[in-house]
Amino acid sequence: MKILLAVDGSQYTKRMLAYLAVHDEWFTSDHEYTAFHGVLALPHRAVAFAGPELVRGYYHDDAEAVFGPIRIILKRRGIEATFVHKVGHPAENIAKLAEKGKFDLLVMGSHGHGALAGLVLGSVATKVLAQCSTPVLLIR
Repeated sequence: MKILLAVDGSQYTKRMLAYLAVHDEWFTSDHEYTAFHGVLALPHRAVAFAGPELVRGYYHDDAEAVFGPIRIILKRRGIEATFVHKVGHPAENIAKLAEKGKFDLLVMGSHGHGALAGLVLGSVATKVLAQCSTPVLLIR
């Protein structure tokens, strides 16, 4: 099974990984894993001020801060994964990758906002569900 893990380094990502860890049928080397981290682009004025080299370094460091602990967890389980990070709207990029990569399952954590808070605040998980036909396992 091809599984896409949408990660952001938050407590919700940690909960998602903990859930997978106690469900051996999901978290084994029998599956093919891709971990994806998306980050919003910095404002264009900040990019112009900082310069492209510093901005690239910022995005790289951000991705490594998220992926580092996940690499360790997966390695302990004997799982090799592909790690992908992309600048842009996270929900759109997750949904696009899930579709283009022909994943069998997308797993992601959710903040668990109520309906009203989700409406007002928006939610990456809600937007992914609206844009993606890949089955999604949300962990709250």
